[in-house]
Amino acid sequence: QYIQSKANNHSQSLAYSVFLMYYAWKNPNIPAWAKQIILGAIAYLLAPIDGIPDLTPFIGFTDDLSILGLSLMAIKLYVHDEVKFKAKEAIRRHFKIVDVKSIEDIEGKL
Repeated sequence: QYIQSKANNHSQSLAYSVFLMYYAWKNPNIPAWAKQIILGAIAYLLAPIDGIPDLTPFIGFTDDLSILGLSLMAIKLYVHDEVKFKAKEAIRRHFKIVDVKSIEDIEGKL
């Protein structure tokens, strides 16, 4: 139960970070350099070769979350309230139970 809960929290953190980037990308005022950061982060997330393989128990997604977190910090000027609202709505559509703490943790770093 504990492990499943932690896995769900990490999944939501990962998904929320991706949704933040997606909705920031859709902002017509976002500069090209910020789009390149988003593209690089998503490419790393989807790449079959990782710094820490995703199949490694418990720590497999930590490198992905780190890259996404650093990327979000770099583009945080473009992650405004509307972007956050749309990302939260997407989380609510995709997860039965929303882990508010995971979302707040990510927003606290922006």
